[in-house]
Amino acid sequence: MNNAKFLLVLLLTSALLLGLALAYSFEFHESDLASEETLWDLYERWRSHHTVSRDLQEKQKRFNVFKANLHHVHKVNKMDKPYKLKLNMYADMTNHEFRASYGSKTAHYRMFHPRPVTEFMHGRFQDVPVSVDWRAKGAVTPVKNQGRCGSCWAFSTVASVEGINQIKTKQLVSLSEQELVDCDHDNYGCNGGLVEHALGYINKIGGVVAETTYPYHAKDETCNSDKINSPVVKIDGFEVVPENDENALMKAVANQPVSVAIDASGSDMQLYSEGVFNGKCGTDLDHAVTAVGYGVTQDGTKYWIVKNSWGPGWGEKGYIRMQRGVEAKEGICGIAMDACYPIKSSSDNPRQSAQPAKDEL
Repeated sequence: MNNAKFLLVLLLTSALLLGLALAYSFEFHESDLASEETLWDLYERWRSHHTVSRDLQEKQKRFNVFKANLHHVHKVNKMDKPYKLKLNMYADMTNHEFRASYGSKTAHYRMFHPRPVTEFMHGRFQDVPVSVDWRAKGAVTPVKNQGRCGSCWAFSTVASVEGINQIKTKQLVSLSEQELVDCDHDNYGCNGGLVEHALGYINKIGGVVAETTYPYHAKDETCNSDKINSPVVKIDGFEVVPENDENALMKAVANQPVSVAIDASGSDMQLYSEGVFNGKCGTDLDHAVTAVGYGVTQDGTKYWIVKNSWGPGWGEKGYIRMQRGVEAKEGICGIAMDACYPIKSSSDNPRQSAQPAKDEL
């Protein structure tokens, strides 16, 4: 490649990276808070940045919500916290609206469906690595977006199945959440559900199809029986992680990505930007996500690496680091309360779990 072509490729690559960075960040300054006029200007810039359209009547209401969220972000970011907030794409939604649109009803459904009793094959591992990141091992697909549909349970299920399939076969295949939304009648589509029901569906029906075969539409639709006849990934069942035990969860995550449930109802979670989250949250589980690793910061803070399904513009490119090893036995936001993972046999070693990743800091 001659120098001119090399320079052109370099410039195009730099522009692409800059564009990605700009797409995921929106900065503001103290001067933007000075008056109603500057606040309106900031809101208009935010709307343009996130391509959010509002009619005239709705704009005034949304502007008032935006102002409240802006002041919250500004206040929290001035505190000495290990995490930061930002004016992301959800910044003109009230917390109640956000929870209604993007949460699920894990705790509600759990009242009617107690956790099953299963083996915990990962419990025998004692020499657990200091850190694990299944993204670096090629076992995690790009971050997806559930949209305004309470289908987080389907995304968490699919992420854990994608992970164990890659670990066992070395093939990373993006799988269909829409199949689960439409066809798993033990769950409730966009109205929520439980991961173990979805894993049970995949095992019972003989697998799950690729995302390209059954694309996601962020709404409840009729099950397409023709599409589900060509599954590409099968599993052999699932196991649950002992509840309220972060050490047990750590052993599971050392072996594979694990579906977990959290309380994601707080405003700090809605507007999370970066850092190790240790903010206020309860244990009223309302959101399913996927623990894809864990680690320790340079100052010794332990954290979980959690893949979300709110798109790559939220958090750390779609991920959140959540504090690990907290005093509460249920873990931060209840992360250790309700976790499970799929089982997939190797052809040469049935029901043998994957070996822990040997990542070191």
